[in-house]
Amino acid sequence: MTRFLVVLTDVRPVEGVERNERVAPERRRQVVGASSREAADRIAGAFMALGMVRAGRQRVKVIAVGRRHARD
Repeated sequence: MTRFLVVLTDVRPVEGVERNERVAPERRRQVVGASSREAADRIAGAFMALGMVRAGRQRVKVIAVGRRHARD
C-alpha cells in the first residue's frame, strides 16, 4: 500500500547553501502521514493556506513512501 507524507519545510536562503535535499535537507516544521493521495492533497491544501507558505518562506511537499510494486 502506498502511503504519503505531507511535509512543511522552511525555504532556505539561496546564497551560499547547496540545494541538495539528500546532503542538506530543508528544516522540517511539520510532518503528517496520510493513507491516500486524496487525503494528502487535502492536508497539503490546508498547509498552503498558511501565511508563511503564501509569503514564500515555507513550502509544502507531498512524498509517496512504500509504493506498491506492479504484479505480473
